[in-house]
Amino acid sequence: MARMAAPLRVAVIGSGPAGLYAAEALVKQTDGNVRVDVFDRLPTPYGLVRYGVAPDHKSIKSIARYLQKVLENPAVRFFGCVELGRDLTRADLLDCYDGVLYSTGAMVDRHLGVPGEELPGSIAATDFVNWYCGHPDAADHVFDLTAEEVAVIGVGNVAVDVVRILAKTADELRETDVPEQVLEALAASRVKRVHMIGRRGPAQAKFTTKELRELGELPGVAVHVRPEDMELDPASAEQVESDRHVRGNVKVLGGWTGEPDGGAPRRIDVRFWRAPVEILGTERVEGLRVERTTLDENGRVRGTGEFETLPVGLVLRSVGYQSVALDGVPFDERAYVVPNEGGRITGPDGAAIPREYVAGWIKRGPTGVVGTNKSDAAETVRHLLEDLDPEGPRPDRTVEELLESRGLRVVTYADWLNLDTAEIELAGSLGRGERVKLARWEAMRSACHPG
Repeated sequence: MARMAAPLRVAVIGSGPAGLYAAEALVKQTDGNVRVDVFDRLPTPYGLVRYGVAPDHKSIKSIARYLQKVLENPAVRFFGCVELGRDLTRADLLDCYDGVLYSTGAMVDRHLGVPGEELPGSIAATDFVNWYCGHPDAADHVFDLTAEEVAVIGVGNVAVDVVRILAKTADELRETDVPEQVLEALAASRVKRVHMIGRRGPAQAKFTTKELRELGELPGVAVHVRPEDMELDPASAEQVESDRHVRGNVKVLGGWTGEPDGGAPRRIDVRFWRAPVEILGTERVEGLRVERTTLDENGRVRGTGEFETLPVGLVLRSVGYQSVALDGVPFDERAYVVPNEGGRITGPDGAAIPREYVAGWIKRGPTGVVGTNKSDAAETVRHLLEDLDPEGPRPDRTVEELLESRGLRVVTYADWLNLDTAEIELAGSLGRGERVKLARWEAMRSACHPG
């Protein structure tokens, strides 16, 4: 009788939605005849679901419960606190696995490219999001929230999240999982007015209607849009007619063009047709200069020569994410993605590189919603399984041997559950919601390895 081939061994780098959907697809498409090791540089799984979804969006965060089932599959293992390029190299992975799938997401903000962008008080939105979401890299960040007026550059869902968190009171966030030190800092915030700035018009805004509508439901907050900012050129009017999503946004925004409630303690101004041209200040941010814009006949933004200065003391930049290159892995420096065809990584000659694959934002760019990663990962996995031969030569080295030889103490799934329990118990001790995140590296490691 012929000996059955040993299960394929696949490494997935990144434990966010893209990585875990890929692990799920690998198990399902092989009826479990595969062994998947999921690596993350953090001690926690779930990536953007844990560190990108706003803490007051609990229904979206519930996706973690679905992803948890992937990690509980006996064919899947979690290796936390293992970083590609520091603890394991690309060559190491190819020595230990039949195939490697990278799914590290998009981790940094794009720049505005305007004078004053590097001033203290000019902040990447990802840094602020990481801070209030309890990312350990941002745990000790300090944001000066003493300014009464703040500008958020961008009109996507991340910008809406940042605006909403700034406009809410600490009491309204008390039942969420924000770290205790974040709650204390937000309680001391003096922010009273938030300007959300978009270079284009309301028909081109990227936020979803549901998230937009939430701004108008915040207690004690007046939301205002200038009537002239709602004027639509013929192309924009056509978008409103043909696109239900755009039509919903414009309808909500149009409801905020009346006189704002002057008695509200906080205010949000949604400003369209404004391009940041300079962040003002000497020692730190003291204002934001914007130029009125319009669209040319080709739909491109151009300035009109009309300028305005907003008296803001803090600028948060939310104009898009971009991926960063992985050590030794091909990278397109213009598109900020790993070059690929359907998830197969390609080299400079356009040919597929054997045994290496990509999924998620680092594959396609920062587009779609969390669920988009499921079909994206399934496509990559189909191609991976078409390419790999379970009857062919197999790696004879194991990653356990390699990690042990380097003295690395990884975080297993069981260790993560210790941290998970510690956060739930912390919430109980503080009388706060379902969990309170531990955000500092030392506290997280201690919770993973108690005793």
